[in-house]
Amino acid sequence: MADVVELARSIAEEVLAPNAASWDAEARWPEEGVRAMQARGLAGLVVPSRFGGLDGKLSALVRVCEQLGKADASSAICFGMHCVATACIDAKATRDQAERFLRPIAAGQHWTTLALSESGTGSHFYFPSATATLQDDGYSLAGRKSFVTNGGHADSYVTSVADPRAELGHFSLLVVDSETLDDRWLEPWNGWGMRANSSRGVDLDALRVPREALLGEEGDQIWYVFHVVAPYFLVAMAGTYLGVAAHAFEEARAHLLRRAHSHTGVPLAEVSILQHRLGQLWTALQRTRQLCHWAADEADRGGPEALPGLCAAKADVGTMVVDLVNECMTLVGGRGYEAASSLHRLLRDARAAHVMSPTTDLLHTWTGRALLGLPLLGES
Repeated sequence: MADVVELARSIAEEVLAPNAASWDAEARWPEEGVRAMQARGLAGLVVPSRFGGLDGKLSALVRVCEQLGKADASSAICFGMHCVATACIDAKATRDQAERFLRPIAAGQHWTTLALSESGTGSHFYFPSATATLQDDGYSLAGRKSFVTNGGHADSYVTSVADPRAELGHFSLLVVDSETLDDRWLEPWNGWGMRANSSRGVDLDALRVPREALLGEEGDQIWYVFHVVAPYFLVAMAGTYLGVAAHAFEEARAHLLRRAHSHTGVPLAEVSILQHRLGQLWTALQRTRQLCHWAADEADRGGPEALPGLCAAKADVGTMVVDLVNECMTLVGGRGYEAASSLHRLLRDARAAHVMSPTTDLLHTWTGRALLGLPLLGES
């Protein structure tokens, strides 16, 4: 794992960090970063070694996303969604799907992503309204997807659909090739934060996909959501926002070390109240980091507290990163508001942590339900 984390760190420092500000300003998908991840083998992080991948699990994903997120949150999100979709493909891949997707992903020749969210379902991404009707030669789709990370740039999209003729709750996952979506993308992403992740909507009406696009069996989506999508997504998000928080902390610490009051000559690092506040921020960051790393490790072990741990980790990092970046801006003062500072970008990116589904409120509820032995999707 140390080698993989070091690989991520080198890509982050050499490619992501120098370009992050311009990607954000231009709301431009981080192609240079993605291509570097592919060229250096990182794109195959969660692909099994038998298909040429790195055989990484959740413990590797959280640490890699932290390195990427420290340099650029948008790039880390793009990578995280690629890994979640890759894990979905791998979970029940047929021989053809493994050869068609997993080997090219490991070789850096294929980038995939998720297409689950819809504007009408909110945080309940696991109840799609988009439909797929089985016909003789494949599926006919209807509906729209929203907030598709890597939208318009990925080579394939793991897409959730419902069977309109089956009972409520019969959902499936399909892998949709990018070529079929070329002219279906909606307006470009123009967000306040996470501006470089190309999170776009796509029109699926009358789209035809072959039967072999199905992942697993029809109606398997809920299994995928709680055995694959949720663990990998929560861990990728947790790692990304740990990285954002770590970046902000280092900015604040560096400011205190290099600045001094002009009228006294006293370095800011020698002011006790500033020492106190920096110590509090470091403690908050380390506490949440340990929770996130432990939750990923616990899930890899199949431990009994994996489910509440994963839910709590993403919820906790969402609160911590917003509070920490806010406080770092206060410590840095007016310089944090200058265009040259990265703190305003970090704050905009951090704020998305609460609204990326599953939302913080929903995750706290899921944590409690898991600890009480209740199904996550039960009635409140």
